Amino acid sequence: MKSILPLFVFIDACGWEIIRDDPFGRDFAPARHRLRSVFGYSSACIPSILSGRWPVEHRNWCYFVHDPARSPFRMLRPLRWLPRFVTGRRIFRRWLSKFLRGPLKFRGYFDLYNIAFRHIPLFDFTEKKNPLQPGGMNRGPNIFDFLAERGIPYHVSDPARNEQANLDALRADIAAERIDFAFLYWPDLDGLLHRVGNRSPAVPAKLREYEQRLHHLMATAREHYDEVRLYVFSDHGMANCDELLDLRARLGLLTARMPRDYAVVYDSTMARFWFFNARARTEVTACLRQVPQGRILSDEELAGLGTLFPDRYFGELIFLVREGVLIVPSDMGERPIRAMHGYHPDAPHSYAALLTNVPDLPVGISDIPHIHRLMTHDALGAHAANRAPVRQAETVPAA
Repeated sequence: MKSILPLFVFIDACGWEIIRDDPFGRDFAPARHRLRSVFGYSSACIPSILSGRWPVEHRNWCYFVHDPARSPFRMLRPLRWLPRFVTGRRIFRRWLSKFLRGPLKFRGYFDLYNIAFRHIPLFDFTEKKNPLQPGGMNRGPNIFDFLAERGIPYHVSDPARNEQANLDALRADIAAERIDFAFLYWPDLDGLLHRVGNRSPAVPAKLREYEQRLHHLMATAREHYDEVRLYVFSDHGMANCDELLDLRARLGLLTARMPRDYAVVYDSTMARFWFFNARARTEVTACLRQVPQGRILSDEELAGLGTLFPDRYFGELIFLVREGVLIVPSDMGERPIRAMHGYHPDAPHSYAALLTNVPDLPVGISDIPHIHRLMTHDALGAHAANRAPVRQAETVPAA
């Protein structure tokens, strides 16, 4: 039997507003904390958790960037001649993304989403590596580099497996006492919330399912480790989308044109622009200032959010909508969805959650990158404790 197992369970989109008034986890993780998220989507939040750094430091922020010189998608341009009722279907995009992932040698999450095929050679995809592996960041190390360099045996979920398969694999490693650290990733709540919103009865039902799994997991862990330090956490929350914004149609009324005068990626909650002449910058900026559903973020605000990139790689101008507004159609989707994330980190439904059975967290655990500090601290402590020789007195039953 080993001494300590730090068990980090990442439930995507299980935000503070989702669990604040729900009994989820109160028996096995009674200490509950609200954490500020990172500005961006999971493409920014997950690397920030895994590295303990901000997007400007690890350089994982949004998926698509204007970079025609490095675009791997030139071979897809002939698909622009296919009818929109084919290329706009989500099932077609998912199939094509899965087919291309191998030839493109992408190791992380990859999805073509809804980028128009006539424009796709203008863009590169930024997550070519898997952040859940050593060497998986665009810049700098992550927790798995930290563990590998120190020879700390660990378990991490495989994104290619479903939630149950990853749970089964972790329980096998725990039962064999092979690990000193565990990172379990469950993404399904995120997809459910996108489909049904945050007020659906399907959400608490999913939380009850997670509770049952965690009870079984903790029972297994306690059979093989004297102490199980459990942390259940998320990357962001989810806000219901009650207003739709066709930003592309508004900009289509200008004399400046995409891609002649500017390039843009319409994400679900923001639009990111690169300009090729001063006229386009002036026209687009003036148009966006007349859109009441959002605002242009200043360099000062972007710097404070850790997302001001000096080379403007992810965009020269960032327009962000307010919570509850969905840009649709966008380069992420052709049709509305019920809920979305990626709003300002201070929006009510952006906050993440941290639930734990550890009563006293270190001072300053307030933002999701700080989870990395907990992981490194507990991994080192567990590895040292699990390697320590068992004292003879501990092996003799009490009289």
